[in-house]
Amino acid sequence: AKLQEGQNIALITDAGTPAISDPGEVLVRMCLEAGIRVTSLPGAAACITALTMSGLSTRRFCFEGFLPPDKKERTEILEDCREESRTMIFYEAPHHLKKTLQELAAVLGDRKITLCRELTKRFETVMPTTIFAAMDYFETNDPRGEYVLVIEGKSYEEKKQEAQKNWLEMPVEEHVALYESQGFDRKEAMKKAAKDRGVSKRDIYQSLL
Repeated sequence: AKLQEGQNIALITDAGTPAISDPGEVLVRMCLEAGIRVTSLPGAAACITALTMSGLSTRRFCFEGFLPPDKKERTEILEDCREESRTMIFYEAPHHLKKTLQELAAVLGDRKITLCRELTKRFETVMPTTIFAAMDYFETNDPRGEYVLVIEGKSYEEKKQEAQKNWLEMPVEEHVALYESQGFDRKEAMKKAAKDRGVSKRDIYQSLL
């Protein structure tokens, strides 16, 4: 109402960037819906600061923020992250950190992770490690402060190996027949099956014999 009366209002925080994983996004949305102009002055963003200090790939990344408290929604998001190839950035509170690391380990396995806290402050801490090692560390060390978790994505090589493993579990005849059912001739179907399995077309031919 005050904005609609012509007043100027600034939204500021004592930590982090307003509207990034905080209620500021609700205010911004309401202002835009009411036709009120919103502008933003750049400031420190914990997610970007942590990413640049993580030692992990910065070329492609996704920001996940805080995981939702709802168990079902939380599980769905983590499952989506299983195949994510980009570097992932999460926020987490100290009293939830141990549980979140356990959940990440169960879904992602032992990935590289950098845990950051107190960024740009006196007690800034940057901890490059792995998810399993981080779990072990916090068994004897209490988490303190808000954390930014920067986690490596699944490599394309790992995805390729997993896909090949899945194909290898299928009989060669069935694999070739699958492509034939999609309209490919026998020769092209054998070529595609060979590529999927990481073998030569000759190996496929010998198997079919």
